[in-house]
Amino acid sequence: MILTRRDALALTAVAGVAQGLPAWAAGSGARAGTLCNPQASAAARRLYAYLWSQYGKRTLTGQQEQGAIPPNPNRELAYLEQVTGRLPAILGLDYINPPDNDAVNARATEWARAGGIVTLCWHWGAPDIGTGYENSKQDFDVAAALHVGTAQHDVMMRDLDETARLLAVLRGRGIPVLWRPFHEFSGDWFWWGKHGPDAFKALWALMYDRFTHVHKLDNLIWVLGWAGQNVDPAWYPGRASVDVAGADIYAHDHGNLAPMFAQVKAIVGDDVPICLHENGPVPDPAELGPSADWLWFMTWHSRWLMGDDQNRPDQLRRDYNTTRFITRDELPASLRTR
Repeated sequence: MILTRRDALALTAVAGVAQGLPAWAAGSGARAGTLCNPQASAAARRLYAYLWSQYGKRTLTGQQEQGAIPPNPNRELAYLEQVTGRLPAILGLDYINPPDNDAVNARATEWARAGGIVTLCWHWGAPDIGTGYENSKQDFDVAAALHVGTAQHDVMMRDLDETARLLAVLRGRGIPVLWRPFHEFSGDWFWWGKHGPDAFKALWALMYDRFTHVHKLDNLIWVLGWAGQNVDPAWYPGRASVDVAGADIYAHDHGNLAPMFAQVKAIVGDDVPICLHENGPVPDPAELGPSADWLWFMTWHSRWLMGDDQNRPDQLRRDYNTTRFITRDELPASLRTR
């Protein structure tokens, strides 16, 4: 996932107003956009309208937490507040460690009630092996899992329903979630990307249908995240189940990754906003604009935030205090979960 600045530049680009739109968005010239779930909650619609109102103008700051192993889940936030005087607009969390998942929901709730935006990913361990990051890189027989009656199908549905239960807790608390499943799907390192685009799209459709129509998770905003090494349109599930699209690459500098932005835009056009769904070095806000209008960035945890080869304190302080970047204190009060 490491890319040099020269390699990044070598990437080639391939060729209605939301329901519940509040006054601050309606007057801002926000582009029309509706969530793919027509039954989305009012809170999810408000958040999506706000995202559209900022897209092409400003970029939301985001930070992934390391989580409770080691047991200091808030250290990235504490570091950013100490260094920059601000907190990110978006907090990234991960259903990666089942004993911690209830605490993940508690931290997400605390963040939302403090006025922040929540995004969640899921390092889904191969269902027939077990949970955890290393198991998410093991193989899983997706073809068998997509057939009702197989052992693989049964364990896959078990995991889906448990994660739906966790998301339903946040729904019950009125918290909209930028839901980013199957991240970096077009790479070959996670099991959901090892079997090609058709298998991936079938998995995406299955999850979307079950979460939306069976579990009634109306609080989700569906975020699709390509691996930047392979931004291929063959993997796109379509606008009917995607609300935000993005890509990621772990570059060695603070460039704007404009070629990767153009690759995503060539696929999704103006139908959905585009985010940098993971990063190491924070992109230089002075280089963002029409050719790289990332809606948000999401810096990965631990050394990808705090390592001097990734981000320096003086650079973070400068960037977090520019007008291009939105921090938590700048989010509208209408998004706060009560």
